[in-house]
This record gives sequence, structure tokens and C-alpha cells, in this order.
Amino acid sequence: MAVVGSYFPGRGTLIEETFLKGKAEGEVHSRVQGVLRVLDKRGITTPPETRDRITNCTDLETLDRWFDRAFTVSTADELFEEEEPGR
Repeated sequence: MAVVGSYFPGRGTLIEETFLKGKAEGEVHSRVQGVLRVLDKRGITTPPETRDRITNCTDLETLDRWFDRAFTVSTADELFEEEEPGR
């Protein structure tokens, strides 16, 4: 009788950790692309430094907030206004 490998979520195996890391990176990439796509489809220019800030962000909550705001802002930099110090 052949032994079949099994997968038990939550066990912290290297395979699971690698899978979860890849999944998280995929979610971040998807959110980044969403923000940039909405801005592009709305005809909003995204300067290189703004694009870099968006593409280098790894926080899903921040990316979700930027995605929501991308539908209403007039300029790409307005995505970040609420985050500026002193506001």
C-alpha cells in the first residue's frame, strides 16, 4: 500500500509558509494593479514617483484605501492626502 502525503493547514511547514507568502504577494500585486488601472482608466496621470510609491506599498489596508479613493480623486497624489503629516 502506497503512503499518500497529506496537507494539514496551520502546521507551519515550509511548504505552507512558502504558499502563504506567495499568496500574500499575489494579493498585494493584484491590489497595486487595481489602483493603477483605475487611475489609468479615469485618465489620471501617474507621475513616476507616485507610481513607485504605489508599487512599493505592501500593506493591504493601505492599498485598499488607495483603491477606493482612486475612483474619486482628481490627481494621483490625492490618494495620499489623508496620510500626509500635519493633516
